[in-house]
Amino acid sequence: MADHVDLVLEQWGEQRPDLDASPMGVVGRVGRLNQLFDGELRRNFARHDLDRASFDVLATLRRSNAEHSLTPAGLMRSSMVTSGAISQRLDRLEARGLVTRTPSETDGRGVRVTLTEQGLQLIDTVLPAHIDTENRLLAGLSAAEREQFVDLLRTLLESLGDKRD
Repeated sequence: MADHVDLVLEQWGEQRPDLDASPMGVVGRVGRLNQLFDGELRRNFARHDLDRASFDVLATLRRSNAEHSLTPAGLMRSSMVTSGAISQRLDRLEARGLVTRTPSETDGRGVRVTLTEQGLQLIDTVLPAHIDTENRLLAGLSAAEREQFVDLLRTLLESLGDKRD
């Protein structure tokens, strides 16, 4: 059985046999997986009028603590959303009534971002559908293969400096 990346590698082997294009086998497949995963996840989020970054903000607040509340800096550190996107994302989520921003009780200049009841209900609705989508995307792997894949991906991410804070 062969995939598209196998074709690309064969073509490079024919056109540039002097190069070892084998890294493309990994990087190309990770890129294609990202495209396929992203499309499926986007469809799921769209059913709930969300995008990936909005989902990530809501999910980060939901899992962070019992108050479902963080500072914008804490939210940025704990989520997969870039700093430039946080303020804009929070504006949109606040306008939809999904989060509130209130002055910090300990820092006069700071704010706390907190899930509203509506935001909590939304993330609690979307999360099971999100996990179902991810399970469907990974259905081609056995439980043991998933664990092995997770370990390999973690090793690679750590080697590239992506460490737990």
